[in-house]
Amino acid sequence: MKAAASGKSGAGQGAGRSWVWLQGLACGAVATLATPLAVLLGVLLLPGLVVLLLDRVPGKPVARIMLTCGAAASIWPAWHLWAQGMTMPGALDLLADASALGLAWAATAAGWVLAELMPVLVLLVLEGTSRRRDAELRAARARLEAEWGIAPQTGEISDAGE
Repeated sequence: MKAAASGKSGAGQGAGRSWVWLQGLACGAVATLATPLAVLLGVLLLPGLVVLLLDRVPGKPVARIMLTCGAAASIWPAWHLWAQGMTMPGALDLLADASALGLAWAATAAGWVLAELMPVLVLLVLEGTSRRRDAELRAARARLEAEWGIAPQTGEISDAGE
């Protein structure tokens, strides 16, 4: 009733629901047909999956970078499981290997650190760049004032256009 009153149809909402349904269907198919791989990747990517559930920021940027880093570290165990024949004992053996689990979880933690530190690092770089440019412009102004014989300005430059 509201959609009809506002002139919008509900067709866009149906497409979103279909996409979620198809993703659930694909996840169920992977869990059914490739259970050892689903168990292996589920445990290796567990920290990122937990953050995916808890992250309330639109777009879930922290969860995305954590899952990307964790997935990169999970390639070798998944490849190794595939080469062993995709058996559940093979998946459990890989999960019992501290190096595979530790590498995947460490990569996920590195993704979290990257997601937390990157805004601060970008801010520092931009601040440093703007301070360097400010110093360059002030030096050029001082040079031009000396060259043209203009008395140097002592106060801050106003943006008011006076």
